[in-house]
Amino acid sequence: MVVGYTGGVFDLFHVGHLNVLRRAKDECDYLIVGVTTDNVSMAVKGKSPIIPFRERLEIVNSIQYVDEVFPQEIIDELGDWEKLKFNKIFKGSDWQGSEKWLYLEKEFLYRGVEVKYFPYTVHTSSTLLKSVLERLVENQGV
Repeated sequence: MVVGYTGGVFDLFHVGHLNVLRRAKDECDYLIVGVTTDNVSMAVKGKSPIIPFRERLEIVNSIQYVDEVFPQEIIDELGDWEKLKFNKIFKGSDWQGSEKWLYLEKEFLYRGVEVKYFPYTVHTSSTLLKSVLERLVENQGV
């Protein structure tokens, strides 16, 4: 059985998130999805998600492609592998070629884990949606 893993904040859930989960499930028999906690998101991205962690966890868990959710309380893909023992890990293509992921590719290869990159959904992102919402609020004077 091929166990797959991907992780993310999944704030303001959109079609890009759905595409990643659908494509990941197509590549494995059992898909585990790490959902980043509010504290980790704040530490890594410098901002809190709009949707609270428990709600994001529930949303991702309800997606038909997801077999299990995992609270990401630290960004440590190798540590996640130690706990979950997945065979494939999925990441957006925007990370491909980065220093971190070149290193992780070697480490995962040593562990027998395939790293698979999916095309980044350029036309939508949680950051873009958040900025549009903020501009609307500013223009409304709310």
